[in-house]
Amino acid sequence: MPEVLVVIGPGQIGQAIARRVGVGKKILLADQRPENAQAAADVMSNAGYDVATATVDVASREAVHALVAQATGLGDITGLVHAAGVSPSQAAPATILRVDLYGTALVLEAFGAVIARGGAGVVIASQSGHRLPPLSIDQNAALATTPVEALLALPFLAADRVTDSLNAYQLAKRGNTLRVMAEAVRWGERGARLNAISPGIIITPLAKDELAGPRGDGYRRMIALSPAQRAGTPDEVGNVAALLMGPDGGFITGSDVLMDGGVTAAYWFGPLAPH
Repeated sequence: MPEVLVVIGPGQIGQAIARRVGVGKKILLADQRPENAQAAADVMSNAGYDVATATVDVASREAVHALVAQATGLGDITGLVHAAGVSPSQAAPATILRVDLYGTALVLEAFGAVIARGGAGVVIASQSGHRLPPLSIDQNAALATTPVEALLALPFLAADRVTDSLNAYQLAKRGNTLRVMAEAVRWGERGARLNAISPGIIITPLAKDELAGPRGDGYRRMIALSPAQRAGTPDEVGNVAALLMGPDGGFITGSDVLMDGGVTAAYWFGPLAPH
């Protein structure tokens, strides 16, 4: 049976990771919009990769399980890249929590039941999760281990408590890294590994939209006052993912790699600190 790499959200970051870890594998590119998956497939197939496409809504249990069925029909699932999500400027708080928090938990649950021994997964979280003030021990445990279908009913995620899209995004991304820790335990029972990457500002079409939008000044200030003094590239995220998903990362699981050029460091202990 061929090895299968599933990439949910085949944008610039998803494709960059697939280029690094998908050689010799069947790559299944899944997106909510079929045209996005097909556009990515055209680029990758023209570069010599063996690619198929799928349509998925990560906030739909039926759709996610259909994707699992399609992927297992292609071969043994040895890799998962979950890079789908919506940003604070794209959606209301409830949608962000449903797609970014619930959707990620659903994907990890579903693929954790079929991931092959020796397989590995990576979830793209965000630096935003690292700028959320500390949660309580009980809140951390709830985000990590609450059954998927009860996740959005947690009291501290109620609509009257989470009224701002950025706060919803931060909660979702913090939840992603906590969920990865908990799921890594379950994945380990199958002999597989799971990690998260929390990128900062990575230049993609979405980031360019943000830079041109109402949050643009804030983005430019983060870049200018960060230790790196630049944005990142999708291929740099691909480098980290290749380590986490490859043999050199065999002792790394349940972890989160923050790669943001030092923006978070400058936020907590430097010139980006809130006044």
